[in-house]
Amino acid sequence: MKATADHSFRPRSFRLGRYRGLIIALIVFSLLLLLNNLMSPGPMSYFEFSFMSTGGATLAIAAAGQTLVILTGGFDLSAGAAISLVNVLLATNMPDTPMGIFLWSLAGIGIGMTIGAFNGLFIAFFRLQPIVVTLSTMFITQGLTLLVLDKPGGMVPAGLSEVLVYDAIPNVLPMPVVVLGILILLWLWLKNTRFGTSVYAIGSDMDAARAQGIRVRWVQFMVYVLAGGCYGFAGVFVSAQTGAGDPLVGNSMLLQVFGAVVVGGTVLGGGRGGAVGSIVGAYILMIVVNILLVLNVSAYYSTVAEGCILILAVLAGALGRHAPAARGLRRFVARLKARHAGTLPGQSNRLPQRLVLPGIGGGRAAGALPSFTARHAETIRYALPAYVCFVLVVLMTQFVTGNALFHGGYYNSLLVLSSFLLVLALGQGTVILTGGLDLSVPWTIALCGILLAGIVNGQNGPLIYALPIVLAIGCAIGLVNGFGITMLGISPIVMTLAMNGILQGVALLYSQGTPAGFSSPLMRWFMTSKEEFVTPVVIFILLFVVAAVVLHKRTSFGRRIYALGNGERVSALSGINVNRTTMLVYMLSGFCSALVGCMLTGFSGQASLGMGDDYLLPSIAVVVVGGTLITGGRGSYVGMVGGVLLLTALQTLLAGTMLPYATRIIIFGLVVLAAVVTLREREG
Repeated sequence: MKATADHSFRPRSFRLGRYRGLIIALIVFSLLLLLNNLMSPGPMSYFEFSFMSTGGATLAIAAAGQTLVILTGGFDLSAGAAISLVNVLLATNMPDTPMGIFLWSLAGIGIGMTIGAFNGLFIAFFRLQPIVVTLSTMFITQGLTLLVLDKPGGMVPAGLSEVLVYDAIPNVLPMPVVVLGILILLWLWLKNTRFGTSVYAIGSDMDAARAQGIRVRWVQFMVYVLAGGCYGFAGVFVSAQTGAGDPLVGNSMLLQVFGAVVVGGTVLGGGRGGAVGSIVGAYILMIVVNILLVLNVSAYYSTVAEGCILILAVLAGALGRHAPAARGLRRFVARLKARHAGTLPGQSNRLPQRLVLPGIGGGRAAGALPSFTARHAETIRYALPAYVCFVLVVLMTQFVTGNALFHGGYYNSLLVLSSFLLVLALGQGTVILTGGLDLSVPWTIALCGILLAGIVNGQNGPLIYALPIVLAIGCAIGLVNGFGITMLGISPIVMTLAMNGILQGVALLYSQGTPAGFSSPLMRWFMTSKEEFVTPVVIFILLFVVAAVVLHKRTSFGRRIYALGNGERVSALSGINVNRTTMLVYMLSGFCSALVGCMLTGFSGQASLGMGDDYLLPSIAVVVVGGTLITGGRGSYVGMVGGVLLLTALQTLLAGTMLPYATRIIIFGLVVLAAVVTLREREG
């Protein structure tokens, strides 16, 4: 009888634990709503209730779609771009007739599902990493959006607003509440179907789910299709809300979407959470922003607040003895004790034993060293395609323009334009080699460029201390990223995405929306002048490439990078300080991003907001195209150099053909996908 009682008790406690995140989200939402009401001059009116329900609905719908993806252990960075594409298509094509509004609304949902199917195809059936696929899709979709509408404009018929935004029952029930109610009912139905059970099973343990007969690939594919449908519907709703088209309307929502999902109690990595919590999380974020506005806090703080909330929510969702932060603290204490006792691997007094291989060790008489091609077979195999394609692009450029192959100015310009990506490739490439990713690159570049221009303000004198300060700030940003990833156990994607939002807010606050100052004349000379037909930065970048190759291949730090990418647990057992190495890797990425910010400021003469946005996908693209495995452990900086030269030469060729910027973005995204598909690891 006792066993029966225990058995009947455990499921109830288990169910309560499953809904802990949702319960906490509802409590936080209630407290924030109460605080917002207390700060208002009177009780909440129907107008305020209606305004609030409308304001958070787009984010709530998109967050519900993202929840499905995260429950399976994936990520979808294309959500904001899908919303933007649907918005501009409706604003430029939707007719002002009831049937036209209905059909184009369905078309908007269908467009989102098509984008999701594109993601699902490569993730589920080609077994590619969700982060790379959805990032590429994001840029391809952004390019398509700009081809449709390159600036705010167009008009959405008022009939769409009447259906989705106005009152369902006048002065009683706003229509957005009905829409979200229907969405919640659909979710509650879906999660109790066999498909919904499969989603949770895959997120909890994919191998176990496959062993139970679940068709994992088809479930993953359908998850991205359904998520895309939610993004499409979010695009329809924001069109009804704004009444116009804006190609950038979804860009700012990416951080908010992840924040809403995490705040709502869904665990990153999959297996626990739900769309109801994500909808509540969306309104939590909206109320926080409203409270800041009531307190007359600058709107520039919004991205800082969203980034901090995302980090805090991840930490709160991982509280407990077995949380990564708790484990990290225990490891740190154990390492201190081991150091005090002198038992760390590095404190051993034994001399290292040299590994002697037959025919190699014991001096040259024992046998000849393997040939160069044998020693570097893997590097040649994965890096050579980038260089071959680079030569083909140069030949094509010669055919189109007639002044590339034997023209020194072409190569000088090519190296100047390549210099930014060559520096970024070292930082981003090193992070990828360890199995991570740095999404804070764009606003690290922008913030550091803005800081340098503001400090030097067109003078050479302050450069002597301004440049080291700015580079140190870049290292500090990387250190914070590394600390959050190693010591707090936050996913690299989430940590660096949140940091990017925080840095955006810091840059806006520092510049007050209008960056001041100019680059020093010395930096302008360094980046743009020609001395004996060679720009000074070309000499610097050649030395930089040599130093980067040595760092990766000839130093203990480089060997630790590759070891970490091939297995964190094995690296730790081998005596490698995983946490310190990871922190150094992200510090290197922050340093490289800061250096690129300084170089861009010198190249253009001044800094600008968003000057780093165009470098996120290329910084990943050149690494992947150069043969580096996106999951880490395989690749070389030599290959990354080939990727930089290839994509820069391709960009130069496309610029010569007068193709619009949007088309170049699409081509970049397709090139990355093609490279990942071609160079991915084959299943045994």
